[in-house]
Amino acid sequence: MRFDEFGFVPALEEGLESMMFEEATPIQEQTIPIIKEGKDMIACAQTGTGKTAAYMLPILDAIARNSRESILAIILVPTRELAMQIDQQIMGMSYYTGATSIAIYGGGDGMGYEQQKRAIREGVNIIVATPGRLISHLTSMKIDLSHLKHFVLDEADSMLDMGFQDDILRIVSYLPKKKQMLLFSATMPMKIRSFARKILQEPVEVNIAISKPSEGIDQRVYLAYDQQKMELLKNILKDPNYVSVIIFASQKTTVKLLAQELQKQGIDAEGFHSDLEQSKREDIMARFRSRQVRVLVGTDVISRGIDVVGISLVVNYDVPPDPEDYVHRIGRTARAATTGTAITFVNE
Repeated sequence: MRFDEFGFVPALEEGLESMMFEEATPIQEQTIPIIKEGKDMIACAQTGTGKTAAYMLPILDAIARNSRESILAIILVPTRELAMQIDQQIMGMSYYTGATSIAIYGGGDGMGYEQQKRAIREGVNIIVATPGRLISHLTSMKIDLSHLKHFVLDEADSMLDMGFQDDILRIVSYLPKKKQMLLFSATMPMKIRSFARKILQEPVEVNIAISKPSEGIDQRVYLAYDQQKMELLKNILKDPNYVSVIIFASQKTTVKLLAQELQKQGIDAEGFHSDLEQSKREDIMARFRSRQVRVLVGTDVISRGIDVVGISLVVNYDVPPDPEDYVHRIGRTARAATTGTAITFVNE
């Protein structure tokens, strides 16, 4: 289905045309008509399938058709990286509509927090936020949410895994009763369904490729004891076809050691973890996207929501504790109908 068949306002269609959006992905084709009808929805789709546009396009269409003088949509996400990424996507899609957005997340200095408060006071249509920072703003200042029409939970499974359930319920208590609620998740365990029943009203359910890795991923398992892993990793990275690589480790200490060792070998590698200042994390991610950094080493925080095109290899330096974490990790490659390789080191 082509995007010009959804009946979006001309300003939104113009933005899509400039971004060269032509054919809708399966998740977009199935969810956009439902969202335009104003129904609550649970949608399960792999990362990299276009789910951000799936919910943002009908929301932007609704905003463009109505008054744009108030907060009309809140997008709740698990990580600051995903908040920034979605906000950037909204800026591109909404360029000709006049809709405004802001990313609200922690990790910056006091000025960042005050700038966020000022932007909210001055007026914004869409807030993309992490749970903790949004609660901080809701409790420290009066925010008019009486005109809110849309509330989206993106990467809902990640937020529940990270312990945000009570925070989400608290945020919902601030919202008007009449609103549309959308829940998007890469996996659909029972805890997600149970949670959805608490906050959604008769939701329509859409399932696209539930809880399985992309078919374009070449999955491999290498048997290696801990003392053998580094040498094996170095040999793997000698392959010039692996131009953009993410290595996952479960512990921050391992991430730091791996990044340092790879740098000693002359490999353009950077560690990505919560001990880094926010400005440093943003700089590393920008350089990784632009291919100035070849290898990004990180914990599961970068398996949830980071969308970088063209990652050719994912390495699990250790086995993730949960099968869903494995799906998220290897889902960084072979995104949007491309192909990639995922290698997992197993020592027993």
